[in-house]
Amino acid sequence: MTAEPAGIVVIGASLAGLRAAEALRHGLYDGPLTLVGAEPYRPYDRPPLSKHVLAGELRPEATRLPERTRLRARWRLGNAAVSLDRKARTLRLADGTELAYQKLLIATGADSRPWPVETGGGLAGIHTLRGRDDAASLRADLLAGPRRVLIVGGGLIGCEAASCLRDLGLPVTLVDPNPTPLARALGTWVGGVSAARLRASGAVFRPGTQVLRFEGDAAGRGARARLADGGTVEADLVIAALGATRATGWLRGAGLTADPGGVTCDAACRVLDADGAPCPDIYAAGDVARWPIRLYGDRLVSVEHWGNAVEQAAHAARNMLAAPEDQRAYVHLPAYWSSQFGINIKAVGLTEGADAVAVVQGTRASRRFLAVYGRAGRSIAAVSFDQARWLPAYAEAIEAGAAFPPILDATDQPRIETAAPGFPPARPSAEAAHG
Repeated sequence: MTAEPAGIVVIGASLAGLRAAEALRHGLYDGPLTLVGAEPYRPYDRPPLSKHVLAGELRPEATRLPERTRLRARWRLGNAAVSLDRKARTLRLADGTELAYQKLLIATGADSRPWPVETGGGLAGIHTLRGRDDAASLRADLLAGPRRVLIVGGGLIGCEAASCLRDLGLPVTLVDPNPTPLARALGTWVGGVSAARLRASGAVFRPGTQVLRFEGDAAGRGARARLADGGTVEADLVIAALGATRATGWLRGAGLTADPGGVTCDAACRVLDADGAPCPDIYAAGDVARWPIRLYGDRLVSVEHWGNAVEQAAHAARNMLAAPEDQRAYVHLPAYWSSQFGINIKAVGLTEGADAVAVVQGTRASRRFLAVYGRAGRSIAAVSFDQARWLPAYAEAIEAGAAFPPILDATDQPRIETAAPGFPPARPSAEAAHG
């Protein structure tokens, strides 16, 4: 028996979950509304965790997101969803509670990819950085004054953490199997600028380096990393920035198209069942959602970007309240930003599949520039390093499918420098767009 009346249930007390709940109320939904969260906290903002919280400028609890409308919702926090029964329209929580729903929004986001326990992931001092508890635990270890911090992974989180720790004066080594940081997101030609900034900060960067396992001291704390080339890196604190997997394990057996790469939706954000048909009562939004993006030929993508979580949540909420014949397609140009090593990086579009990149404003040598990515003669993405003035114009050109490069007569445009992006070979899970 269910103790609460059926209504709309949002699984994931996240940015997407909160904004969807607000959109439901703004859309005049007046029925029962329940938000379920695996963590014991009200929704909070994640970007400050790898910057201001690590630096001690902001306490973890200060990252709580503002609630912009009175939700009149039931909150089930610290109580993860563990299974879904679509036929009965119920879901079960970790404490055994059963919740009924009329419609369901999946906004469970993603989890950090942990370092495997069998190769040292259970040692003290080895951290991931995704949630509030991660940031608080890492900050506590930083206050103890580590002799050497090792960061494994040169994506956005790894680079932001390295930048923050160098600002704190801590010795940092960053290792990555790719030739440059941000190689998978931006390619090695642009990523080389990040490598130069990383080294200029005083950090040690070791490209083309793979960690096999961690070894601990007598107290069970990580002490060194054993490398694939036979070498070692001494470190008494480790940040494993290995990317993320979507939080979909609780949907096993539910008959949906879901796996560690995400929950597959149609263009209207309706989750697809195992046969590929849209479920009229189940929607998804945010990091966990994988949907056909019209701008890129309906390729399925999942996007770990703040702006997408907000926009897709509002769109899914709108469709949840609309009639079956009024389900509108979600149209979105991915965009993200990052602050690291004194540079503000902003990007629009998806670079995957780009066969050329051109610097159209500024220069790589100055480390202030705007680069456009092209594929088969069309502009598909752009990134700025402290040179964002023209970025909105390039975003419009990308949305319009303009030729590559799209703007050739800007008054402050230098000689355009063009090269191959230099992306590393694709991995099997390369369908996700990480931000």
